[in-house]
Amino acid sequence: MLFGNLATPAMAGNMAAKLFAAQTWVSVACGLLLLLWSKSRSNMAVASVKYASGAIIFVVTGVLLALLVTLGVSPRIVARENLVFWHAVGSAMYVLQWVCAGVVLYKLATPSDATI
Repeated sequence: MLFGNLATPAMAGNMAAKLFAAQTWVSVACGLLLLLWSKSRSNMAVASVKYASGAIIFVVTGVLLALLVTLGVSPRIVARENLVFWHAVGSAMYVLQWVCAGVVLYKLATPSDATI
């Protein structure tokens, strides 16, 4: 959409980088909210501690992937440094972020009395 509507590919690339950065900070905020929610939920019962701890690793992994893409991969893509490689790395990390989000969603949708 950006590359079709902006005047040059360079402008579209810079705008895409800004949009991905904004998405990263939304992801980090959501991850921190989930961690805070799991902390307050863990005080409710022992069973929910096992339940919450199973999802915590995926929340932390997703947040770390988001930060790595923004702080490590994105600057290399914007600088057009080995563009094919870094774009592939960023895309793979983005897919892994979605996998982490899917696992967390699955764990949150599973009843807390189930053993995970």
